[in-house]
Amino acid sequence: VSKKQIHTSKAPPALGPYSQAVWVDNLLFLSGQIPLNHLGELVVGSVEEQAEQIFANIDAIIKKSGGTLDDVIKLSVFVTDMGNFEAINKVMMALFSEPYPVRTTVEVSALPKNSALEIEALVNIDPDKQG
Repeated sequence: VSKKQIHTSKAPPALGPYSQAVWVDNLLFLSGQIPLNHLGELVVGSVEEQAEQIFANIDAIIKKSGGTLDDVIKLSVFVTDMGNFEAINKVMMALFSEPYPVRTTVEVSALPKNSALEIEALVNIDPDKQG
């Protein structure tokens, strides 16, 4: 299997030994994103504001790869409080349209940098559009 690493300065740098995203055939696997700006600074604010920053990061990585948020097929959402479920839904409804990506949401005890949420994405981008 051939893998290609994707990196953009418009999303935060990795916090450890991993890639922002990796291509495998037509699939783009994005590492989990927490609400960091492109300089790696934690965005504080409401859960909606944090989710918006995360999706801005996801969008930047996908755009670097030649796709759009419409190409997202699966999201994995990790939250430290399941009470934030509706706030995340609100942000997603503003960014995605039907058919929505499939999604798993899991409550966890902690996330890097004490973030309230982390989101990873699986994206299918047409080979003719791949950047």
